[in-house]
Amino acid sequence: MADDAEQQAEEIEVLKSIYEGDENFKQCDPKTYQYKYIDGEKSFVMEISWGPTYPTDKPKVNLEIFYNQHLLPSVKEKILSVVNTEAEQWLGCAMTYTLFECLKEKVPELLAEQTEELVVSSRVEKIILDDNIETTKKPEKKEHLTKAQKRRAWDKAELGRGGEKPRGWDWVDIVKHLSQVPHQPAPTS
Repeated sequence: MADDAEQQAEEIEVLKSIYEGDENFKQCDPKTYQYKYIDGEKSFVMEISWGPTYPTDKPKVNLEIFYNQHLLPSVKEKILSVVNTEAEQWLGCAMTYTLFECLKEKVPELLAEQTEELVVSSRVEKIILDDNIETTKKPEKKEHLTKAQKRRAWDKAELGRGGEKPRGWDWVDIVKHLSQVPHQPAPTS
């Protein structure tokens, strides 16, 4: 048991040094690691979790991740078969790096059965779902005033601070009226 813990500690250091700066590698916690495999438009993520007796026992390999929802079941089975076969050969040794690397060489072969239409259709469905989420957002509610509230607000704006109309408030109306009335000469007496 102590030997397994020592090997795990060593393997953690090795994995960190090897995959430093690799965007496809992710350490979820001290005993769970993920690697993203990409082949053109197709991709998947494999997760490896160590048990307390790893590397004496095989690690748990997980493909049931949300990111992999587009993978066909037959493709998942192929991937798991390749990884489990490789893991059997390395029992008792640190094997996380080896398992990640053995798949790198076989990704095009493993994803050959994965059809492009399925990948594209899952992306289109996601976009449609995202658009539906955006359209279901409720518009902001505007404050609705009653007629009396509107009248009071209008009166306040029109009367100014002192409650009186500002000087010259109706001059425009008077000038407009005079410009429309025809000019008549003043009567002479």
